[in-house]
Amino acid sequence: MLPKNTRRSLPMSLLRGREAVMSKFRPMLARHNVSEQQWRVLRVLQETGPLDASEVCERASILAPSLTRIIKTLVERQFITVGKFKGDGRRVQLSIAPPGTALIEELQPERQAIYDEIERRFGPERIEELLDLLEALIISQNGMGEETALEAAED
Repeated sequence: MLPKNTRRSLPMSLLRGREAVMSKFRPMLARHNVSEQQWRVLRVLQETGPLDASEVCERASILAPSLTRIIKTLVERQFITVGKFKGDGRRVQLSIAPPGTALIEELQPERQAIYDEIERRFGPERIEELLDLLEALIISQNGMGEETALEAAED
């Protein structure tokens, strides 16, 4: 059933929720002259280690044309390095560099304070429930059945 107004529209609600959360993080990122997209790339590379560009796009939810520009900026700032995979010189390997790791570590206390405030206002159980529901939604829309999506979200 289609929603009667945008307050109950799933895409609009997801955007409003994202904006409500990101509005807490943007000032921190702005003080360090890092865009949201650049931050996502740094976090993904810090979490996973070296990846090829397509994997970074997928994990950081960034379109390939945007990633090209982001890579250039992050390399200029020495936050990441670009190389080639051994055995496949066609694939670009992106890795976080020590200054990128240092930035993430430097921002950790402020990030924790932001997360703590969000948790205080919304509740830790509700955050976990929301994350599980969003993961199930993502899985269900990417071709898995509802039962499989719910099971995967519970893992």
